[in-house]
Amino acid sequence: MPEETYNWLPRKDILTLEEHAEIASVFVKLGVTRIRLTGGEPLLRKNISVLIKLLAANSTLQDLAMTTNATLLPQYADELFQAGLKRVTVSLDSLHPDTFHKLTRRNALAETLLGIDAAVNAGFESIKLNMVVLRGVNHHEIPSMLRFASRIGAELRFIEYMDVGGANNWHAQKVVSQDEILKLVESEFGCVAQMRGAPHAPANSFILESGQPFGIIASTTKPFCASCDRSRITADGVWYHCLYSPTGINLRDRLRSSASTHELEEFITQSWKKRQSQGAQDRLNTDNRGPLLPLSQLQKNPRLEMHTRGG
Repeated sequence: MPEETYNWLPRKDILTLEEHAEIASVFVKLGVTRIRLTGGEPLLRKNISVLIKLLAANSTLQDLAMTTNATLLPQYADELFQAGLKRVTVSLDSLHPDTFHKLTRRNALAETLLGIDAAVNAGFESIKLNMVVLRGVNHHEIPSMLRFASRIGAELRFIEYMDVGGANNWHAQKVVSQDEILKLVESEFGCVAQMRGAPHAPANSFILESGQPFGIIASTTKPFCASCDRSRITADGVWYHCLYSPTGINLRDRLRSSASTHELEEFITQSWKKRQSQGAQDRLNTDNRGPLLPLSQLQKNPRLEMHTRGG
């Protein structure tokens, strides 16, 4: 969760669903083949299934996924699937109610688990679970989370605790590295083998002796900046080349100023060619590493928070 006190994006700046789809179509025309809707919580957006339909109607798009906290999936899972959503990733950091509440500030574990059941029953191509691992908080749940994922037929991805956005209480000591995660898994399940994953995937892929796959996103201790091909567009149309970028590029104003599709394509192409972002790699070499930004700065600029740029 973000910090308790933060600013909302101005409502007038928020893109309409049609504007989201229009910008997405430009990126797809330029070669993007995979789109993920994330947040914050994307299911809070009214009529989100309409956007799913608009995106899914583009036959060039190969993959359409969503990351959600799952609390609203009992209500929307079937509708999202029918609209064309192919895959769902659920953020689930703990299976213990008290720990879940500590991390999310919500007593919503039961609702989240019901949402996961709804996703399983809806028939999505795949379901993944994301677990941010924090030392002394939930790292001891790694084995139980793997067993839970196996039981429901989902793939679990462990995520190293990152020092971005609202993580102003971030401490390096809380980070459980990929190497440590693998040792914990091996001590419980035996030999772990690494698999060859997709060339630009953020997660390193592994498999247990039982055949159960899982992934680790090790962007804190083993950044993948050199192979990263992802970018993010906020709800108000600001384009970020990197999760760590302090500033983004305003596509909303260009879209609303009646820029032609060709002009948008050219602007996006030239901006991407100049991309030099490697925030995680730069942070790796930081002495006395602490939070990326102080709380006072986060509270002044809502676009610096992970819930606005898709964390």
